[in-house]
Amino acid sequence: MKGVVCAGGSATRLGELTRVANKHLLPVGRWPMIYYPLQLLERGGVESVLVVTGKGHAGQMIDLLGDGRLTERGTDAPLISLDLTYKVQTQPGGIAQVVGMARDFAQGEKLVVVLGDNIFEQSQADAIRSWATGSDGALIFVKEVPDPENFGVVVYGDDGRVTDIVEKAGIVDTRYDSPPSNEAVVGLYCFPPDVFDLIVTLEPSSRGELEVTDVNRHYASEGRLDVVRVEGWWEDAGKHWQHLAEIGRLIEETGANT
Repeated sequence: MKGVVCAGGSATRLGELTRVANKHLLPVGRWPMIYYPLQLLERGGVESVLVVTGKGHAGQMIDLLGDGRLTERGTDAPLISLDLTYKVQTQPGGIAQVVGMARDFAQGEKLVVVLGDNIFEQSQADAIRSWATGSDGALIFVKEVPDPENFGVVVYGDDGRVTDIVEKAGIVDTRYDSPPSNEAVVGLYCFPPDVFDLIVTLEPSSRGELEVTDVNRHYASEGRLDVVRVEGWWEDAGKHWQHLAEIGRLIEETGANT
């Protein structure tokens, strides 16, 4: 099992904060944002991680993370100990494109993919480890949200298994006038080795990207997509500059990746 952190993008929602800095390097609580997904992967049993970032800030990312052995600043106390590899995404191409870039890195192993701006109260480590040892399909994580029309949400069959993924119902996916559930797919995905053969068959969406929703939908159609409901809070830290401080307060209150 290997890991991928998706840490590219221009992050225009954060305004001037990301004009000259990668958003994943911005502080959230006491740490740079990207420390949280890296810690999540480590606690899930991952040792080797590919960090995919944009070409504008790749040097900053490497300067901060180095080889992945991170210590608390000013001390020798370890924070994270991973074997890091880096790749640069030169043009925005979607999450599925980033996953496809990991083919040589994965070398036939399973892959845990986390978006660099997603932060969780709990690390989901038990679910990740269980999937790694017992499943030949994919695994996604979901969370109930009050505004499912703004997310990709899952569709369940009568047997309780996921049968489809609907991306922004009524807006992007017009098969549904309204969301069929309020369980949004969050930025943490577990894929079997055959995901790379699937990605090469994908066509770009209307926005010109390879969509991870299409990957998940394929596994759902094969009956090979399992779902875990996220315990604790989950936040997308890339929405607004004020949100960074709010998430930092949450982390101070409850911790992250517990």
